[in-house]
Amino acid sequence: MKIVMLGAPGAGKGTQAKMIAEKYTIPHISTGDIFRANIKEGTPLGLEAKSYMDQGKLVPDELTVKILLDRVAKDDCRNGYVLDGFPRTIPQANVLKEALEKQNDKIDYAINVDVPDENIVRRMSGRRACVTCGATYHIEHVPPKKEGICDKCGSELILRDDDKPETVLNRLKIYHDQTQPLIDFYSNEGILKEVDGTIDVKDVFENITKILG
Repeated sequence: MKIVMLGAPGAGKGTQAKMIAEKYTIPHISTGDIFRANIKEGTPLGLEAKSYMDQGKLVPDELTVKILLDRVAKDDCRNGYVLDGFPRTIPQANVLKEALEKQNDKIDYAINVDVPDENIVRRMSGRRACVTCGATYHIEHVPPKKEGICDKCGSELILRDDDKPETVLNRLKIYHDQTQPLIDFYSNEGILKEVDGTIDVKDVFENITKILG
């Protein structure tokens, strides 16, 4: 069972990917994690990726897919995997598709966690983080006992720049420009499944498990 997770930043696709990985005993694969592991281990692919990153350049799609294929060739991926954060663009999806086809392989499901932009802005702008210990809260869903103060260490809670409405709207614009077309791509492939991401996390997961069986 090979799955690609789709959804805007803040839609909760990472949370769902972890829950899928746990239930079906398959690895949750984030490209960021793979890059970090390869760089830390000093692998040839990692060193090549690092040379781009050190210059502030994006790692080319072909190299990203090489690193990804190297990861999914490992034994723990025999029964499948969940890809989180890749592909992000149509060129990446095409490179991945072609590389898997060469191995007589393919993605089985592309699951889109659908959440309207206004919900995401509200969800993310309600987040608060502790400046000292890094604990996170949400003013609606997981509020601290005392407003603006961390329960764990008593330090101040802040709204991170990443979670400010103007930043979130900018990230959503990039998502719609680059990643939204993937929904059409996987729809044309006949493997797109959509779930409502505005409901409770457990209910979203239940709907995903009904799709996966």
